[in-house]
Amino acid sequence: MPQRWLKLGICVLAGIVLWFLPVPDGLTVDAWHFFSVFIVIIFSFVLNPFPMGPMVLLGLVTLSATQTIKLTEALSGYGDKTVWLVVAAFLIAGAVKQTGLGKRIALTLVSKLGKSTLGLGYSLCGAELILGPVVPSNTARGGGILAPISRSLSEALHSFPDKNPERAGRYLSLVGAHANLITAAMFLTGMAANPLVAKAAKDIFDVEFGWGMWALGAIVPGLIGLALLPVFLIKIIKPTLEDAQAAQQAARDELKTMGKWTAGEKTMLTTMVALLLLWSTAQWHGMGTTLVAWFGVCALIFTNTHNWQNMVKDAAAWDTLIWLGGLLSMASGLKDIGVIDWFSQNVQQYLEVYNTGGLLLVVIVSLVYFYSMYGFSMLTAHITALAGAFLAVCLNLGTPTLLTVALIAYFSNLCGCLTNYSTGPVIIYFGLGYVKPKQWFSVGFLISLFHLVIWLGIGLWWWKLLGWW
Repeated sequence: MPQRWLKLGICVLAGIVLWFLPVPDGLTVDAWHFFSVFIVIIFSFVLNPFPMGPMVLLGLVTLSATQTIKLTEALSGYGDKTVWLVVAAFLIAGAVKQTGLGKRIALTLVSKLGKSTLGLGYSLCGAELILGPVVPSNTARGGGILAPISRSLSEALHSFPDKNPERAGRYLSLVGAHANLITAAMFLTGMAANPLVAKAAKDIFDVEFGWGMWALGAIVPGLIGLALLPVFLIKIIKPTLEDAQAAQQAARDELKTMGKWTAGEKTMLTTMVALLLLWSTAQWHGMGTTLVAWFGVCALIFTNTHNWQNMVKDAAAWDTLIWLGGLLSMASGLKDIGVIDWFSQNVQQYLEVYNTGGLLLVVIVSLVYFYSMYGFSMLTAHITALAGAFLAVCLNLGTPTLLTVALIAYFSNLCGCLTNYSTGPVIIYFGLGYVKPKQWFSVGFLISLFHLVIWLGIGLWWWKLLGWW
């Protein structure tokens, strides 16, 4: 307990120091105070004095009590549809476990592919690659479909968040989350906010960066990234379970013990298939992914597949609601109060010194864009706030058009590797509890270097062949 309060004291002290530092030129006092509180909250995720929910609430209370923002602004993120999509995905994931469907699917996968944890990692990557082009929500794909299976796989291998996480669960959680970001980057329909980048490219550069061109530019580095990701992570995480053949036989035996499919499993499977079909055909029926997800939740409740009492007890879902909604409030506030505009203007002024209009400049811009994700709570917020601004900076600096659009488009998703709160599926995989915040940050930074080697190495070569620079 004393250590917890010591860590909290360090965070508070850092906040006080930042708060009273001279305000940088171009920012108002309120904007600097807002930025100071936000930085301290991000810092607290690393030190982890208290869970993320209470720390985010502390940040919102501080901003409201000091009248930096109004209380209604502090609470605005809780009305964001992304928050409720994540909550619904958690509830659906709970139903997959409750009915036993997740266990059955997991045991079947283990029986077929479970000779090693590496093989299970590749099964998650393969599923992401198949679903990526047709499910226009990386949260629906990763959080609603694959994360529950990843959890069930881990439990089938006797790996739990509080017991033997290093056995398999930690590795599978990280593979699933980072594979999701690669497939989100590979397809225009891989992530719901990708069309915002395509629209910005049309508005600023007058370039039609449509589905075909998006996929063409990403196919080579994306496939290489998916092929190498499980191997790269197994070297970093080093799961203690390598040879899973014993688990494979145990899975076959347990499948026999489970017997025939229950009515609950059949209903759960039908619901999942219906959700998948509705998510992948949104352009025809017009229902958003969040609305579809809550139709699924209602279906599970009213068929008594997963009762409301159990859903109310799903602590992970409601905990995520608290801290994710608060972070979205902060992300919107940073933009509204002028911090984002100040940041963009300073980037442009600095880069004008290197205004050669060539490859080096666009790489510098894309790297700044990539690592600026540390300051955002969601990929959508990052894209909305900065994608158009960075494209405009590049237009003024004369960088190669298609290469600039490609790097901003693909990095808009890949940069989600940096934190445990960057996007819906990452939040859900993190919420499984197998990976601590500090480790997620450290692994995320190594994964960022992994992406940069591939996309600025093989990717640049591929785009050269395509004539994009």
